[in-house]
Amino acid sequence: MSLHGKRKEIYKYDAPWTVYAMNWSVRPDKRFRLALGSFVEEYNNKVQLVGLEEESSEFVCRNTFDHPYPTTKIMWIPDTKGVYPDLLATSGDYLRIWRVSDTETRLECLLNNNKNSDFCAPLTSFDWNEVDPNLLGTSSIDTTCTIWGLETGQVLGRVNLVSGHVKTQLIAHDKEVVILDVRVPCTPVARLNNHRACVNGIAWAPHSSCHICTAADDHQALIWDIQQMPRAIEDPILAYTAEGEINNVQWASTQPDWIAICYNNCLEILRV
Repeated sequence: MSLHGKRKEIYKYDAPWTVYAMNWSVRPDKRFRLALGSFVEEYNNKVQLVGLEEESSEFVCRNTFDHPYPTTKIMWIPDTKGVYPDLLATSGDYLRIWRVSDTETRLECLLNNNKNSDFCAPLTSFDWNEVDPNLLGTSSIDTTCTIWGLETGQVLGRVNLVSGHVKTQLIAHDKEVVILDVRVPCTPVARLNNHRACVNGIAWAPHSSCHICTAADDHQALIWDIQQMPRAIEDPILAYTAEGEINNVQWASTQPDWIAICYNNCLEILRV
């Protein structure tokens, strides 16, 4: 899908609920598809799959499914070639793997690292290994980091359920995680001070090691050029003011001229 001829810089989707988690699809045939995690009430939350229609230049909801716990993160399988099943992962009370089709989204497996109980400590985040999509890592409020292995049943002419197992666990991970130059680990490389309220999200540019986008409760999404480090970074090179406190920001990895933000019940994608 190519929207550059439309000369539209912003596309907006109004969801029925507050949006606070989101992720771009990286599949080559679904580059303008996003997954949105919404908070409805404590034990009844929603995930929406939305796509941008080329003809109408409007977002359309493709599918909505229930999620029993607020999604702390949501992520499509990092499969840029389309060789794996179309999978979506969510974290909350557990790590869940969903299989997405044109007609439905179904739960493939629920991963619990507590073998002695049906309950586990809530997960704060996770990430999917881009080199080997059969590996995911989760972090939990009980100070545990877990590496999961997935079996996706990629056998020609046969569809298997996805399953998973614990490969590695790191216990007592009880310190904040910070970004440092490992050559000078005691001092932050740079401080970006222009936000006037809590920063809720950051996204590195997928095409440049010198550009980063930050988003905050001050309604602003700011893009910074940090190539002059360690000299002070005074001001961002681009700024966008949304109509509400920005909950999340995502830079599209397969099309680096698009950034997505969410605030209140709105998703916006911005051409940069």
